[in-house]
Amino acid sequence: MLRSACTKRRKRRRMRRRKMTRTTISGLRASQPERGDFEANFIRLLDKLTNGSTIEINQTGTVLVFQPGLLYGGTVEHDCNPQRSIGYYLEALLMLGPFMKSPLKATLRGVTNDLTDPTVDLLKSTALPVMKKFGIDGEGFDIKRGMAPGGGGEVVFTCPVRKTVRPVQLTDPGKIKRIRGVAYSVRVSPQMGNRIVESARGILNQFLPDIYIYTDHMKGANSGKSPGFGLTLVAETLNGCFLSAEMSSTPQGQGDPILPEDLGRNCAKLLLEEIYRGGCVDSSNQSLALLLMTLGQQDVSKVLLGPLSPYTIEFLRHIRDFFQIMFKIEVQKPLEDERKGGDKVLMTCVGVGYSNISKTLK
Repeated sequence: MLRSACTKRRKRRRMRRRKMTRTTISGLRASQPERGDFEANFIRLLDKLTNGSTIEINQTGTVLVFQPGLLYGGTVEHDCNPQRSIGYYLEALLMLGPFMKSPLKATLRGVTNDLTDPTVDLLKSTALPVMKKFGIDGEGFDIKRGMAPGGGGEVVFTCPVRKTVRPVQLTDPGKIKRIRGVAYSVRVSPQMGNRIVESARGILNQFLPDIYIYTDHMKGANSGKSPGFGLTLVAETLNGCFLSAEMSSTPQGQGDPILPEDLGRNCAKLLLEEIYRGGCVDSSNQSLALLLMTLGQQDVSKVLLGPLSPYTIEFLRHIRDFFQIMFKIEVQKPLEDERKGGDKVLMTCVGVGYSNISKTLK
């Protein structure tokens, strides 16, 4: 399969791990080859997770020939490129981890919180519950923070293996019952966290009384190399669905600094916007849910989502190309007597019946 490069090439590599398809990607950052260091680092991580992969890159670094090997797993240690946070790498591990030969224990070092990628806090609070609904549970995170740009953080991710993925019917998210969150700060005054919490609660308490945001101030060996602070908020519904929002401070030496009060208020508004979008899965985990639906047993799966993000739309094209699966997409408009936010999208498909033949039998 021959492909031209685009910003979604990482998703195609994850797909190829499933289909074992030899693929050539051309035009990799032909104008700015030096900016692709984190992508080369990502390929090295995939190489550590597999057995028998073949990777060929031309001298200019603009053409990649990739032959996936067997997903092996086991214990892996990897130093992530500081251009992207550990969340960039964890998104792939969440999709690949359950289908390896051996349970995965990955130790990733680098930046844990930045402005670009989902943080470890967000993935822990939202991605793991999504996987649990598909019958994949037992994952865990152990975090030592490291803010951008210096990094110095560490995340230990553990994931069991599963033979199959069960189909799901997630069509009713339910109403919001509580909001939880964490305001973190490293190498700054501990009062930063309290200021973030107070400003965020000032907005959220207008809608809901059950709100608890705890502060997480790290120092010493657990605080990384750069100062910073941030906030992660998660709204839980009556039916066990999770909607999230997050914000981090501007990295040291990059752009204008942000006040803790402004960060708290802006993050609270982002959560309200995510609640308005709604659905049984938040926008940051739409692609994970769609992939697990695709890999499920040969039965109908349905998931109600909010408006599809551009990332998710591109991901659906990759699912069509690699698995020949096309989703039935139905727009669900709220009833006149209901106030449930924006239009929703009901995604329906029949799984390919994927079975993890690599799983070790005991």
